[in-house]
Amino acid sequence: AHVIDKGIPTAGLLAQVLVAKYQDHQPLYRQENIFGRAGLAIPRSTLAQWVGTCGARLQPLVDALKAQVLGHRVLHGDETPVAMLKPGSGKTHRAYLWAYAPGAFEATRAVVYDFCESRAGEHARAFLGDWRGSLICDDYSGYKASFSQGVTEAGCLAHARRKFFELHAAHKSQIAEWALQQFARVYEIERDVQALPAPQRLEIRQHCSRPVLDALHEWMVLQRQQVAGNSATAKALDYSLKRWTALTRFVDDPQLPPDNNWIENQIRPIALGRSNWLFAGSLRAGQRAAAVMSLIQSARMNGHDSYAYLKDVLTRLPTHKASQIGELLPHRWQPAN
Repeated sequence: AHVIDKGIPTAGLLAQVLVAKYQDHQPLYRQENIFGRAGLAIPRSTLAQWVGTCGARLQPLVDALKAQVLGHRVLHGDETPVAMLKPGSGKTHRAYLWAYAPGAFEATRAVVYDFCESRAGEHARAFLGDWRGSLICDDYSGYKASFSQGVTEAGCLAHARRKFFELHAAHKSQIAEWALQQFARVYEIERDVQALPAPQRLEIRQHCSRPVLDALHEWMVLQRQQVAGNSATAKALDYSLKRWTALTRFVDDPQLPPDNNWIENQIRPIALGRSNWLFAGSLRAGQRAAAVMSLIQSARMNGHDSYAYLKDVLTRLPTHKASQIGELLPHRWQPAN
């Protein structure tokens, strides 16, 4: 039994094509040339069919991974633009790849990518479904409807800090400099508590981080009263003041990290890859690519060699029992003997 029934490629060749495309960022036309130099005439149309078939066959595994991710109380969410070819027009428009991962302090190391036609908040609501937990995200408005339906908003302190960093870089602002010093104090505490058990992390945050943040908030309120309403300083202050509850929610919940950097690190490979493969050929192609990328990146997060993981999964998948699909998830996978 093979992933591509009665097909030519072995599981190892399919895994090589997938890893080269989605981890090493080699578009299929480059792979066609690479295989050609080795004396293998594999047209890119054939490679594309293989990739599409693998994406479809791996989808049940990604669905199981999504269920595992949504089983956690704390999630990260982020999104990044990806060009998608418009059917029949030869032109591209901006689609989005959404990314979701269990919180940085959760036991499961995984990420699920969701390819959608737009950045509309309905896509986030469709993915989350009836999930109700704490979602760490930036201030993008597309998440707001979920917060009105029972999802708890946890803000990104790194985004708040970034506003003051940009202000200081542009204007050498003393206000921005002092704010950055306070953010640095909070992050210094976070480095100390990162590896501690949750109860100790909570205790230290309460005793050390809260006084710093309370003093920072009081200072921001006073500064805001003294600066012009349309100034760059006012905008930096307003970003934090309007979101203060969400930004500081991590102080009272040891499972919450202070920022969304965890998921931004998982979405960075996509940003690197799109400069090479440029666009998705269709919505279905984008969705299948998202499925493969979810498994590759999740395997890497768990310390696995992504080629070895995919080769083994593609070998076992055709005869693997659907009821035991969880054994093939990246965070549970054990190489076959």
